[in-house]
Amino acid sequence: MPVLNERAYLERAVRTVLEQVVDGPTELVLALGPSSDGTTALAERLAAADDRILLVHNPAADIPVGLNAAIRASTLPTIVRVDAHSELAPDYTRLALATLARTRAANVGGVMRADGRSPFQRAVARAYNSPIGLGGGAYHGGTREGEAESAYLGVMRRAVLDEVGLFDESIRRGEDWELNLRIRSAGYRVWFDPGLSVTYWPRESWPRLARQFFATGTWRGELVRRYGRRNSLRFFAPPALVLSAGTAAVLAVLQATRIVTGAASMAASVLYLPVAAYTALVAGVAAGRGGGRGWRDKVWTLAVLPTMHLAWGAGFVRGLARGARDTVDTSRLSERNTPLP
Repeated sequence: MPVLNERAYLERAVRTVLEQVVDGPTELVLALGPSSDGTTALAERLAAADDRILLVHNPAADIPVGLNAAIRASTLPTIVRVDAHSELAPDYTRLALATLARTRAANVGGVMRADGRSPFQRAVARAYNSPIGLGGGAYHGGTREGEAESAYLGVMRRAVLDEVGLFDESIRRGEDWELNLRIRSAGYRVWFDPGLSVTYWPRESWPRLARQFFATGTWRGELVRRYGRRNSLRFFAPPALVLSAGTAAVLAVLQATRIVTGAASMAASVLYLPVAAYTALVAGVAAGRGGGRGWRDKVWTLAVLPTMHLAWGAGFVRGLARGARDTVDTSRLSERNTPLP
C-alpha cells in the first residue's frame, strides 16, 4: 500500500486489509511517502499494534517506486495491491485467491465501487461508477467475467512480477496498465472477476479532482507516445472532446467578429454538432437516475462530468504533444510541486 497524506483514510483501509480471512500467513507492507498531515505517525502506531504490518520508506512519493519497495520487502508468493483510499470487501482476498487458482491467471482484479461522504464526493463517485464517466472499463462496473486489458489494484503472482520486472518507475500515472501490458505480452492472462469489490473514495474538492485528472490524462498521452494503438480507443474520446470544443470556440469568435459569414459560416457550424451532442448526453445523464436523487445531486453531476472529461482530455493533448516529463499528481496537497499517489 503506497501511502501519502492519508490520515483521514488510512486506519479504515488498513483495518479492511487486516480483517481479510485467508488460509495462510499474511503481511501488510506500507510504503510511506513524506506526509505532512500526521499519516506517518499514525502508520507507526498501527504497525506497533500489529506485527503483520511492515513499514518501508518511499521518499520519492511516486506510486510505482513505493509499490516496488513494498513488493521487494514482502516475503510471500502472492501480492495483493491495496490503496489507502480504498476499502476491501470482507471476502475480497479469499475470493481473489480462488479466482487466481481457478483461472491460472497472473493478475486478478475486480470492480472499483466509488463512494462519497460529501455531496461533491458522491457526485464524483456517481461519475466513476457510470460508463459515461470513465469510459466503460470493466472494473468501473463490468458484470461479465473474463480476460481483461488491465485490473484495478490486482492480486498478482509474485513469480510473474519478478519475471516481467515489477512496476516501471519512470511512469507516475497509468503504471498498472503498463505492467498489465507487459504481463499479457509475456503470455500470461489478466482476469476480471465482477465478484470482487473494492470501495474507492475519490477526491473531495473540485480543484483536486481537476488536478488529478489533468495529471492522469497527461500520463495517458505519454503512454500513447510510448505504446501507440496498444492503448484502447476509449482513451481517445476526451482529447477528441477537447479539440472539438476548442475548434467550436474559435469558430464562435470568428462568427461573432464577422470574419466568417454567409454560406461559409453556415457550413462551418457543423463543427458545433459534437459539442452539442456531448452537452445533450451529459445533461441527459445528470437529469436521469445516474445524476442522483435531488436537484442538487443532479447539478453536481452536471458539473463533475465535464470537469473530469475536459481536464483528462487537456492533459492527454499536452502529454501527447510534449510528453509527461515531470508531471505529477498534486491533488492530495495544496502545494503544487509535490508528487502524490
